[in-house]
Amino acid sequence: MAVRYAPSQLEEGIYYPDTDGLPMAESDWQRKVLTYAVEALDLSFRHQPEVYVSGNLLVYYQKGNPKAVVAPDVFVVFGVPKGARRSYMLWREGKGPDVVIEITSASTRSEDQQSKRALYAALGVAEYLLVDPTGDYLVPRVQGYRLVDQGYVPLRTETAPDGTLWLHSPRLGLDLQLIGDELRFFDPRSRRQLPSLAEAQAQAEQEAAARRAAEAELERLRAELARMRGESSDD
Repeated sequence: MAVRYAPSQLEEGIYYPDTDGLPMAESDWQRKVLTYAVEALDLSFRHQPEVYVSGNLLVYYQKGNPKAVVAPDVFVVFGVPKGARRSYMLWREGKGPDVVIEITSASTRSEDQQSKRALYAALGVAEYLLVDPTGDYLVPRVQGYRLVDQGYVPLRTETAPDGTLWLHSPRLGLDLQLIGDELRFFDPRSRRQLPSLAEAQAQAEQEAAARRAAEAELERLRAELARMRGESSDD
């Protein structure tokens, strides 16, 4: 039986797989950080139609060469439309990621610090951020770099009195904090923490319940006022 590929996977007779067969993350700690980062950033930019957020998606960077591929843990692209993709092809989209976040560990140290770093610089990734939630090797466990003249220079990582690590991402306009082994994003102006999808849904449900309770109380007060007015007119 002939194999049928989705249109987005087949181009000029060349097959571009939409999976590399590898797991999304090596551990629960990495998976939690990766999932939170994608969800929080996607929610943060939900009202901006020309911001695309994804994670663990194959990024093809050389037309005609399906081996020229990389799968960032998390990436953000400004200036391309939202929408589901099987993979991300630079020649179709017109540009590469602006920000890449890698959830690094001892087993990916060489790749994250050398080959991927060099590749992202060559692709023009403006910011490259590394998070080591379990403290395998990276000191400090949150690090960032910005692209200057085809090379990366470090962003400043700060340590709060309680040991929390944080750095500011100018491209995202957000602060990254590593609290214990959990990554969190903060709006530096409001100091509001960006929620995960589950947290945002729970907050929306709480706000809806509060509105319903307030509306019910208002209706009760109106009914009570109407009753009192009725009793007064009877007198």
